Amino acid sequence: MSLLHLAASAGYSTPPLWRVLTKAGYFIGLSGAIGATVTYAVSVRPALRAPSSDAADVEVLQRKSARYLAWAGVVLLVAGYFQLAARVARAGKGMPFGDSLSPARIGDFLTAPAAKGAWIAQGAVHIAQNVVLLAAAVTLAALFLPRARRHLNALALTALPLSLAVTLIGAVPTTAPKNGDKVLDLLSGQLHIISGVVWVGGLAVLASLATSRRLPGQGAGLLWADIWRRFSLVALVCVGAVLTSGLWLSWKHVGAVSQLWTTTYGLFLLAKILLVLAMVAAGGANQFWLMPRIAKARAQDDTSSLLHLTLRHFPKVVWGEVALGAAVLAVVPFLSGSARSEAGNPAAVSSGSVFAVGALFVLTLAASLYVTVRTSDALARRTATAPGSPSPSPSASPSASTPASA
Repeated sequence: MSLLHLAASAGYSTPPLWRVLTKAGYFIGLSGAIGATVTYAVSVRPALRAPSSDAADVEVLQRKSARYLAWAGVVLLVAGYFQLAARVARAGKGMPFGDSLSPARIGDFLTAPAAKGAWIAQGAVHIAQNVVLLAAAVTLAALFLPRARRHLNALALTALPLSLAVTLIGAVPTTAPKNGDKVLDLLSGQLHIISGVVWVGGLAVLASLATSRRLPGQGAGLLWADIWRRFSLVALVCVGAVLTSGLWLSWKHVGAVSQLWTTTYGLFLLAKILLVLAMVAAGGANQFWLMPRIAKARAQDDTSSLLHLTLRHFPKVVWGEVALGAAVLAVVPFLSGSARSEAGNPAAVSSGSVFAVGALFVLTLAASLYVTVRTSDALARRTATAPGSPSPSPSASPSASTPASA
């Protein structure tokens, strides 16, 4: 029995197709803008500025980065428009989605007065959000212009906070949260979204940049080894944030483990969890198998193997993770409602014991990630200094060989 058939039989309200497409598209837009700008700022840009980077490879990577970021701006703009129209349709109580695309309908929605008890009109929040979205999109799209590409670093670093502000402003409540749980819901939701889109979007941009028909220079392997190493730390932080925030959100919406397969919401959530765990598993494989091999190639100055690992093998693995990430984004629009409400359970209310269990989970997760990193470092050093291998040079140090995708 399919998930959609279960949705109909279990009283679950299946979102219309336009809602699924606009919501998934919106998160794809955020992944492109936030994920690409963060990854460029903390992984690509520092590696390009390294003294050992070959000038020809740097020029090619800068050009491809500018093109990717420019298209990310276009996707963000289009996705933002359709997401705004979807909000109009949802507020219109049965309004066809086609009608919500009208500028007049959108204008009425944005200028509607504040609801009773609200400190600000919902339309005002969306106006601010979409003004920032437009600014981020225009900043990125400017990179289509050859003259603007000379200022790639400045434009990317300008678009980064603007892109982050798009989702943060959209989460601003129009009424004061009634309790601490509501505040944690908002914070956890934004932490989950931002860490998720940075993770998925970062994988996508690096896989795209590493895929090229041009024959790379001899120094490209070393350059990309540095990029994968730098992104690994970002991915590691994102994994921790996704799992931590996901634990809180899952507890709020799922009252018992059995609800993961006895309710429609739970089934979709279970599908999402399995996809995320598959991404983490793929990252773990990279960490314990691929990164030590890269460290060995660097230690031996084996440019041929380094090129193969960083620009042939690694991107193939990452493209698989991107496909899993895309599947996660496709599932997200179906997570509407709550398994608790489907099962007839009351809403979740936090307590001291709940926070104690959560704190224990966070500490355990942090410890496991730390052990994972240390184990990966040890494997990399052991591989690089195995019998028959020369002593690693400073530039080939395998330290910080955390997973490139998890």
